[in-house]
Amino acid sequence: MIDLYIIHGWTYTVEPWKNTLAILKDNGINVKMLHVPGLTERSNKVYTIDDYTRWADENIPDGAIALGHSNGGRILLNLCSEEPNKLKYLILLDSAGVYEPSVRKKVVERVAKIGSPLKKVPVINKAFHKITGSTDYSRAPENMKKTLTNMLESDKDLDFSKVSTKTFILWGKKDTTTPPRQATLMYEKLPNAELKFYANWTHAPYISNPEELARALTTLIQRIKK
Repeated sequence: MIDLYIIHGWTYTVEPWKNTLAILKDNGINVKMLHVPGLTERSNKVYTIDDYTRWADENIPDGAIALGHSNGGRILLNLCSEEPNKLKYLILLDSAGVYEPSVRKKVVERVAKIGSPLKKVPVINKAFHKITGSTDYSRAPENMKKTLTNMLESDKDLDFSKVSTKTFILWGKKDTTTPPRQATLMYEKLPNAELKFYANWTHAPYISNPEELARALTTLIQRIKK
């Protein structure tokens, strides 16, 4: 089987990925979902992008194929900018990483956007209530808000030109959290990238289009492993 390492986005559970992961497994792809510290487990720590890149480096072997969704993409982009030979292939799924100036209020609004698809899933909505004690993401624990602020601010220093890893950018045209214009900017700045848009995908295609996402990833991985 082919190994694929995935770093999820800003989410407190990877439960919504289960349908996509099951299809990938049936297609001969062994997915290793990495649970991002401070999100899928309770933590009072405020994380920086350096914390996350070190964590990713420790948990992903050299020469691997890795996919980053949203904030996970940001982590992998920073890792590859620091260690260009770390990954064999990088897959970015509706990735974060493009810096767009925003005031503190916008940070909270982006958290709400990132989490909104997950609120529709009962088990996730229940988990979020348990973690935050509120339906409002603006009331998320202070350390989580500070961590997200650190992530957004880190985009100022991300140098795409240093990411020489062969990169495949997959993006939903209906993504309103990391809009398509950001995909185009990434593609233009990354020295070795391919870009493909999907008309019906949202920011979280593993929720809106799990089967189509699995097919797209299977086709891509089979192509690059030939």
